[in-house]
Amino acid sequence: MQIILLENIINLGNIGDKVTVKNGYGRNFLLKQGKALRFNKENLDLVNKKKDELNRKNIEIKNKFLEIAKLVNNKTFSFKKESKENGELYGSIKPKEITFLIKEKAKADVSPSQIILKDDLNKLGLFKAEINFHSEVKAEISIKIDKIQSK
Repeated sequence: MQIILLENIINLGNIGDKVTVKNGYGRNFLLKQGKALRFNKENLDLVNKKKDELNRKNIEIKNKFLEIAKLVNNKTFSFKKESKENGELYGSIKPKEITFLIKEKAKADVSPSQIILKDDLNKLGLFKAEINFHSEVKAEISIKIDKIQSK
């Protein structure tokens, strides 16, 4: 499926680029989310006319995410969890839990889909995670998992 991008998308392209994607990705995500239009002459002309407006909107979104990224970048978020004797947790920490903690501690809105975990968070220790806000805005956070002290 050939589409025209309406926003910058990592590993795909920039505003106004004509790209080929798999049908499901194009239909179910890019078109549905308003991130792209089907490629045809009318849509190409439309995007070329609106390109300045789209770029301005992209810059506004990027600036908003830069503010949020400043709040969380290089911060450490701590969890206290029950663990087995060998340090493994009884369950792993998911991106949704991380977003709740970030919202609570840093007052920043992050969606679970923006969090990229490099490791499974299923044992005690310090882990790195990346938050991908925008194609040009990223933040790195640390996640510390401590054992709940028994009474």
